[in-house]
Amino acid sequence: MPADLPLEEPARRMRTPAARPDPAPDTVRPAPEPGGARARPAPGGARASNTWELSFRLWDSYFAIVWVATLVFVLGTAHPGFHVRLAAGGLLLLLIPWYLLVGRPVLTAEDPDERRALGYIAGAVLLFLPPGVLVGETRLMTFALIPQCFIALRLPRAFAATTVVNIAPVAGWALLWRPGGQVLFFNTVFAVVTLVFSTALGSWIIRIMEQSRERAALITELDASRHEIARLSAAHGALAERERFSREIHDTLAQGFTSLLMLVQAVEAELDHDLPQARRHLALMDETARQNLAEARALVTGGTPADLEGATLPDALRRLAARHDASVDVTGPVRPLAAGPEVVILRSCQEALTNARKHAGSSPAVAVTLTYTAGSLALSVRDDGRGFDPGVPAGGYGLAGLRARAAEVGGTALIRSAPGDGTTVTVCLPVPRSDA
Repeated sequence: MPADLPLEEPARRMRTPAARPDPAPDTVRPAPEPGGARARPAPGGARASNTWELSFRLWDSYFAIVWVATLVFVLGTAHPGFHVRLAAGGLLLLLIPWYLLVGRPVLTAEDPDERRALGYIAGAVLLFLPPGVLVGETRLMTFALIPQCFIALRLPRAFAATTVVNIAPVAGWALLWRPGGQVLFFNTVFAVVTLVFSTALGSWIIRIMEQSRERAALITELDASRHEIARLSAAHGALAERERFSREIHDTLAQGFTSLLMLVQAVEAELDHDLPQARRHLALMDETARQNLAEARALVTGGTPADLEGATLPDALRRLAARHDASVDVTGPVRPLAAGPEVVILRSCQEALTNARKHAGSSPAVAVTLTYTAGSLALSVRDDGRGFDPGVPAGGYGLAGLRARAAEVGGTALIRSAPGDGTTVTVCLPVPRSDA
């Protein structure tokens, strides 16, 4: 049957698209279970499902083109008789409703039932075999059937179905029509070679797709990790900002209000017997309230602390020390520095002076020393008050905040004290020459 030979070779060659198209990024599907190679949309929501549904329309068009071409070849060949070819064409018509009503829902499902997929492929093969046996040109339909085997079934079953689709029509055709030895030999060789080729190519494409799905899973995990890192970073940033505001409020507004309360108590005690001193304390209350208001405005706007506004760090420390009856000594060459270290020194001095007023006892002598060196800036606040044991846990926030401030700019804060021996707070900050 020589007329079959020209069709057999191109039909076998065109069987090479044995699997399915490489999925687009939006249609990457999860890796199959061991031993399987199902291709289905990833459970990533409606977008992936809709993308797979839209891309599958290309397979609809492909199926229609192959079916029409097969019908044209069947009806146009010279052998066998027209009635046999017409019967084969009529049997091919059954593939259309089978594909539309059963096959397409199975092939496009996100999580298709394996039994339904196997049933569809088995039905399609059974509908294809009779016309494939009757007319050799019908085997052009394998163009559309072999890719569906790899799309619908896991690998072992896909290989079995591919074998049946390639070999069974040739065997049946040979038994029915008894072709010559040469024609039978060529058709058999083409069937075996194309079976091996389509199986190997299908396996290779599926492995590539599995790697794509694994990479897609890794990308999904990386995206999830990135979002989690962003969330944690935002939470950490919010926590750090809240901690910064807590320190600022503690070192400025809270200390100012504490000073106001102490001054109010002093004024109440002095009104009856020391009016000039009461007036002096009232003036100091006014100054402290104005200072607190300026600090509140600077805190809200994120500006420079009020004491540093338009002043050098030594001048700011002198103004601060004057409100606490403390002396200030500056050593080393004074030079302008970055705002960060200066703010840390100023706030540390505020904390140390407030603690001395609150805990050192009545009228302690307090001395502030500011030391500039080539690579550092140091602050020392010393009082001769009652002191305390640094090893006993403190319930306040001030010393912990002081250490945290220094650590933020790479510095250290050291508190030395003993009961009855006063307290010394030393803050040392690195100041590179580039800041000079």
